[in-house]
Amino acid sequence: MKMSAVFLLLLVSIPSSLAEQDLPRREPRRLSCVRCCGPSEQPVSIISSRYTRMSSDPASSIPKVQPTIDITILKGEKGEMGEKGYPGAAGKEGERGLRGFNGRKGQKGQPGPQGHSCKQLYAAFSVGRRKPLHSSDYFQHVIFDTEFVNLYKHFNMFSGKFFCYVPGIYYFSLNVHTWNFKETYLHLMKNEEEMVILYAQPSDRSIMQSQSLMLDLQEGDEVWVRMFKRERENAIYSEESDVYIIFNGHLIKPAVE
Repeated sequence: MKMSAVFLLLLVSIPSSLAEQDLPRREPRRLSCVRCCGPSEQPVSIISSRYTRMSSDPASSIPKVQPTIDITILKGEKGEMGEKGYPGAAGKEGERGLRGFNGRKGQKGQPGPQGHSCKQLYAAFSVGRRKPLHSSDYFQHVIFDTEFVNLYKHFNMFSGKFFCYVPGIYYFSLNVHTWNFKETYLHLMKNEEEMVILYAQPSDRSIMQSQSLMLDLQEGDEVWVRMFKRERENAIYSEESDVYIIFNGHLIKPAVE
């Protein structure tokens, strides 16, 4: 058994030794240094170059993870409306734009109210009284019997009142002659309201007394003269041959020209 084992070892070792003798020997290969960078460049370390190769390789690069956040989850409840801020400074005025196109023609309007046949932008009157007048009632309406001017018949001689057809500013004047030893007390009236008074105390001498004013009248207003009786006798003097009592009025400025 020992002899057979030694024989086998010899058979295995002989071919390997013959093979080493037949093959030519190769000298060990020497490694030479090769410049990998220019004169002005710094040599790159092995670790950094390996990292560069790994990062450029898409198989070895690390994927970038971008997280996605649902904003609706983080959104809170709607807050209360804040206070109104101060207005900002006014901007510069822009240039004037071009003229626009003409608009469509409008519809025809409704017809206006029918005008008065005697309505004009003029009004004037001047009337007088030739007869004297004594007050018999507490209030007594003064009627005139002489017509000097009565434009468009705005003054009614039967009622003794001026009727306003043209609204506007009017001027009125009243002139009377007092009676000896009697009181003179009259009102210039607008509708049923006393506007001014004409007054003279009793005296042994009769005198001319006057009063005037301006009134803003509306259409339909009436202006007239009223005598007022108190404890003493009230009277105004006149004669058939002469006119001592005069009532005048005229339009100064119409309300609509």
